[in-house]
Amino acid sequence: MPIKISQELPAYTTLVNENIFVMANDRAEHQDIRPLKIIILNLMPKKIVTETQIMRLLSNTPIQVDIELMHVTSHISKNTPLTHMSNFYTEFEKIKNNRYDGMIITGAPVEQLEYEQVDYWQELCDIMEWSKTNVFSTLHICWGAQAGLYYHFGVPKYQLDKKMFGIFPHKVERKKSQLLKGFDEEFLVPHSRHTEIRREDIEKIPKLEILSSSDISGIYIVANRNGRQYFITGHSEYDRETIAEEYFRDVEKGLDIDIPYNYFPDDDVTKQPVFKWRCHANLMFSNWLNYCVYQRTPYNLDELEKIDF
Repeated sequence: MPIKISQELPAYTTLVNENIFVMANDRAEHQDIRPLKIIILNLMPKKIVTETQIMRLLSNTPIQVDIELMHVTSHISKNTPLTHMSNFYTEFEKIKNNRYDGMIITGAPVEQLEYEQVDYWQELCDIMEWSKTNVFSTLHICWGAQAGLYYHFGVPKYQLDKKMFGIFPHKVERKKSQLLKGFDEEFLVPHSRHTEIRREDIEKIPKLEILSSSDISGIYIVANRNGRQYFITGHSEYDRETIAEEYFRDVEKGLDIDIPYNYFPDDDVTKQPVFKWRCHANLMFSNWLNYCVYQRTPYNLDELEKIDF
């Protein structure tokens, strides 16, 4: 949350230049406050696991957040009980006239298919188009990020020779980014994907900017310069054991899978992994809620303006 100080204080300009969130008295006096409305489009197979991971991160701020869960109807989930889906999830047709402060579109294990081969692709396109008018800020994760970049900007994905799998060091490229406020110069993020997006394709599009990348795992965060769309290729929401569960699952299936990079101590799969990306995961989701949504979304969502492309 911001500190409220007079603009006349010398510290005001100093702190603003350091990208510290300060609020002048006049702005503070005219703030309207209400809960944020966030909708999560959960495309992951184990929906209960994913929704828990994301909600854990969304809960780590003083801001009240009202969360709705949504699923696609053109694909039937096989890994989540139908009672859970019917009790806790809504669908696009039921909420398409609503407006939201934020939306999160998760990843999905369909990245090796062409987008148009995914059975719910058209429904997802309808939702992403709707988000331009009915959501203030959207966070896209992993395949959701690739799908969003492809749909909105025509950015292609490329097959990797080997799965990008493990915990990778990243650097901040845009130090003034609200999403990365307070980040260390180097930080760790899990990746688990068979495809990638490439810098040269992003840099061709004036409306996009690269916020963070890794020398090993490539582009991490891309943002629409208007601050209303973020595309995140990694899985900062993953728990300590998520990568291990994926690794042992693939080993059991007999797949050709490397030991995850920088994950098991000494690459010994019998040792418990060190949870070393949690702080930055919490910070990123907190920054998104506070700086990218809470401080910018209209108090009256009927005044929400369409994202300009």
